[in-house]
Amino acid sequence: MVQFLVKRFIGLIFVIIGVTFITFILGYFAPGDPIQGLLGNHVLPATYIALKHAYGLDLPWYTQYWNFLTHLFRLDFGLSFHQQNYPVWNILRQGVPVSTELAFWALLLQILIGIPIGIISALKANSWVDTVNMGLMLVLFALPSFVLAIFAQLVIVWLDNATNGSWPVAGWGNAWSYDWNHIQSMIAPVLVFAAVGTALFARLARTSMLEVLRQDYVRTARAKGLRERVVVYRHAFRNAMIPLVTVFGLSIGLLVTGAFFIEQIFNIPGIGQQTITSINNRDYPVIQATVVLLAVAVVVGNLISDLLYSIVDPRIKAE
Repeated sequence: MVQFLVKRFIGLIFVIIGVTFITFILGYFAPGDPIQGLLGNHVLPATYIALKHAYGLDLPWYTQYWNFLTHLFRLDFGLSFHQQNYPVWNILRQGVPVSTELAFWALLLQILIGIPIGIISALKANSWVDTVNMGLMLVLFALPSFVLAIFAQLVIVWLDNATNGSWPVAGWGNAWSYDWNHIQSMIAPVLVFAAVGTALFARLARTSMLEVLRQDYVRTARAKGLRERVVVYRHAFRNAMIPLVTVFGLSIGLLVTGAFFIEQIFNIPGIGQQTITSINNRDYPVIQATVVLLAVAVVVGNLISDLLYSIVDPRIKAE
């Protein structure tokens, strides 16, 4: 297990280096001058040269990239171009807790709702219950998250007008602080965010359970007279979890990318909204930092999946 973790950690480092290199090169060769955008058109040449030197932008690209890497391993993301002399981490630390909270509750709902729906559909295969469940899941899976978000906002506005209520259409309270106002703001974006992933888990759980329930060892367990609940949850479900564990790691990546739409539509001050704002401002240090954090989240999710394999199925050795 230790050898497995060391290999995965080394792989994580190379993935992060690859992501940082691609992001840096794209920012380096992107059109426009961030210093010119920061200072405006009417500026003294001496001021422009001094500020460019202060940010290290007058150095060769490979020197700039090396400086970026060395600072990154010290958890220093540099200074913002748009907000002069303001550390990038001070910008991100305002959005990271919000995005983490949004992703956590969305993923939790995906697992707690999607997997039971899939199991019920597998046990009631080809019945009206299965048809209704999978039909609804197919609709949720087919609709883009931003369409669901706009539809949810329209429903909230209609309900507010019909009931003279004051349910918030957008916004987000203090992260990880669960007063009633914050819970009201959370419900709509979390439900919308979790919808597509819930459908994915449900459909995969149904397919996996159907395959396992046809296996000989499940028939043998039933022939022994074991209760159906024991057969399903002790014998079938554990083996059906292996594909779900794989999707668990991938779903973290889907949550990361989906957060950009949800945070923008619901005006949530998370890392996705900060990234879009930084792209509009050509604030390349912030863009590079957010890409690194998102890449780490995806790789860590896959690492967790690999570790869970050995727990779900002892035959799979983490080597």
